[in-house]
Amino acid sequence: MRVFVLNKNRQPLDPCKPARARILLSTGRAKVLRRYPFTIILTEEVTEAVTHNYQLKIDPGAKITGLAIVQSNRVIWGAELTHRGFQIRDSLTKRRTIRRSRRNRQTRYLDILSGLKARRFLPNRSSSAG
Repeated sequence: MRVFVLNKNRQPLDPCKPARARILLSTGRAKVLRRYPFTIILTEEVTEAVTHNYQLKIDPGAKITGLAIVQSNRVIWGAELTHRGFQIRDSLTKRRTIRRSRRNRQTRYLDILSGLKARRFLPNRSSSAG
């Protein structure tokens, strides 16, 4: 893996190795700009900077997409992007089962005043079974 480097004017330069980045940081010639992806910014102006061509490679998958920045078969930076599709599907399934169980529960309806379902009173109904 490589460390991204920016010019003093925030122009991108070629990435460097982590050891070179540590030397630049310890001597005060660079500062940390971002922690992920780890990026340093130079404190001095760089004239005649030469940059190379890089390619972004994407490997789409069902659950995870792979990302890589490559320069002629050498990986400069790589990352994995986890999709949320399965998390959303699982949360919707969980919500659906909770709703169905709530609908199928055999509970009494609440009466606003007494807190219980009002008892039905019919003349042909006896209070005890038998």
